[in-house]
Amino acid sequence: MIGHLSGKIISAKPTKILLDVNGVGYSVNITISTFEKINELETVSLFIFTNVKEDSITLFGFFTETEKEMFELLISVSGVGPKTAQSLLSGISVHDLKSAIQTADVSRIVAAPGIGRKTAERLVLELRSKVENITSEGVFGAAYSVQSEAIAALTTLGYNQKTADKVVRDILSASKDISLEDLIRKALGHFSQ
Repeated sequence: MIGHLSGKIISAKPTKILLDVNGVGYSVNITISTFEKINELETVSLFIFTNVKEDSITLFGFFTETEKEMFELLISVSGVGPKTAQSLLSGISVHDLKSAIQTADVSRIVAAPGIGRKTAERLVLELRSKVENITSEGVFGAAYSVQSEAIAALTTLGYNQKTADKVVRDILSASKDISLEDLIRKALGHFSQ
């Protein structure tokens, strides 16, 4: 089974990329959130889930191991296949999905494309205790809202979202208890260097 691939991106679409790994081209299905993270990269490393059926082998790639873990949990639920899980993770972040499952927020899950009410209820019922093992990416809770507000402020000022996201994450990892104003000030200082 293929568990990880690193290579050069030959072509990328929001739900699929063609990855050149030492001269072999792998067609890998991806989520939109993974696409947004790799969109401007030339080379990438992806965590891979290999789906084997009697008539096909399909690869699903994820930028973070957390997203892959959530994907594997989703497909463990009866009636949720890899394409449905890919669609769900394209419509809602891992953190938001984890939160929605833990709080039984069925309406938030149903808002994602391709998910009906019964499937959403089944996800909540079967995964509520299991999603606790999914580690959150980045800094969440109060810090998450500070992070997202700072990124929104920087993009409003005209800075690239990916660059703003990286700068804000770097600042937050160095100093976790920082106010929104100080975070924006430090980020602007970084951009003016």
